[in-house]
Amino acid sequence: MVDNALVPNSPLLTSPGAVAAPDGSADTGVAWHHGDPLGEQRSAERGAVVVDRSNRFVIAIPGDERLTWLHTISSQHVAALPDGTSAENLSLDVNGRVEHHFVQTDQGGTTWIDTEADRGPDLLSFLKKMVFWSKAEPRDGSELAVLSLVGPESESVLTTTGVAVPEKIYDAVALTGGGFVRRMPWPTEHSFDLLVPRENLAAWWTTLTGAGAKPAGSWAFEALRVESLRPRIGSDTDDRTIPHEVRWIGGPAEQGAVHLDKGCYRGQETVARVHNLGKPPRHLVLLHLDGNADELPVPGDAVTAGGRAVGRVGTVVTHHELGPVALALIKRNVPADTELLAGTSAASIDADSIIEDNAPQAGREAVNRLRGK
Repeated sequence: MVDNALVPNSPLLTSPGAVAAPDGSADTGVAWHHGDPLGEQRSAERGAVVVDRSNRFVIAIPGDERLTWLHTISSQHVAALPDGTSAENLSLDVNGRVEHHFVQTDQGGTTWIDTEADRGPDLLSFLKKMVFWSKAEPRDGSELAVLSLVGPESESVLTTTGVAVPEKIYDAVALTGGGFVRRMPWPTEHSFDLLVPRENLAAWWTTLTGAGAKPAGSWAFEALRVESLRPRIGSDTDDRTIPHEVRWIGGPAEQGAVHLDKGCYRGQETVARVHNLGKPPRHLVLLHLDGNADELPVPGDAVTAGGRAVGRVGTVVTHHELGPVALALIKRNVPADTELLAGTSAASIDADSIIEDNAPQAGREAVNRLRGK
């Protein structure tokens, strides 16, 4: 649950038809929808929508050693991240559990990070404590705010507004007047984030809607994110989550947040051990929920099978085609056809959401060879 007092309301909440997210929502401060949440999802799949995500916490890190320094304290390989490119990244604790997920973009001599509103202050505090003698200066970067443009006509919208379209996933292009636009691989294959001067947020909203993007709320964005099986920290993770459980393994080329060919970062031992010798205890799946249930579960509710807890509920959302669905962390040994309860709602695992990974790890094979097996 997010403390509403910590997240100021977006000025776009005064837009005609904007409905605020419910109290305690992870999207407090921005519009939940603009009057037609299911129609907004359809527009995102067929045309283009713009979503106010200005509640994201933004951090700026100037300094000549910003990338090499950040490389040593995070899970992604970013020591030589080229100017005008981005990556997803994690901060792990000493046991390899996920503390922060963020997107970073290096643009014009500054690394910009955006993360969840309720976790941003803790991440900024951690970064400041870890600077020591490095030439890096993490600070509040709230002069920029996030808008997301989603849908197959997004490129046309950008072109109409005179914005250069980033060609490759995670590429970023500077915007006239400040900020940048970057191409993202989710929640759909046609997705862009615009980090714009906060003082010009309303003007950018008007420009994008005037170019053909329909207003959409966080409900639509979350429905598409859940459909694409992309986790959200805090909603789809708990204090035991490790990266392998939620599909965050891989470098930027794999659209992951943990590069396996780097070392010397906090939590690395757990990542290496699971990758080389074991399997994660849980995995992220899509649940279909009973639409006739008296009430839907909420993030953190238990998933049970025969009265036994086998997982936890993550993001719950009503999708315009799939109906009520949720992401969930489920024990790996639970068969896909198991009858489940998510909270008090009947639930079933979408078999297509399970990634089968039965191949032996290189480390395990090496151990077996040494033992003569």
